[in-house]
Amino acid sequence: MDFEREAWKLSVTKERAIRERFGFSPSRYHQLLHRVIDRPEALVYDPMLVRRLRRVREVRRRARTASGLGVRV
Repeated sequence: MDFEREAWKLSVTKERAIRERFGFSPSRYHQLLHRVIDRPEALVYDPMLVRRLRRVREVRRRARTASGLGVRV
């Protein structure tokens, strides 16, 4: 979560930084991140960040669902 909090400051693309720092794909990173932000401990650790990440995830999820149904968002 510390990485996600500071990601906007990166001098390289976030995808590249993920590969260099963690050694796995951005897709895998986001899978793990989504698991983490659902944990109660994450909300205690950084409530603002967790709420923002959950909100962004939900907006993207709704957009994907609407797109799959042929609805413009």
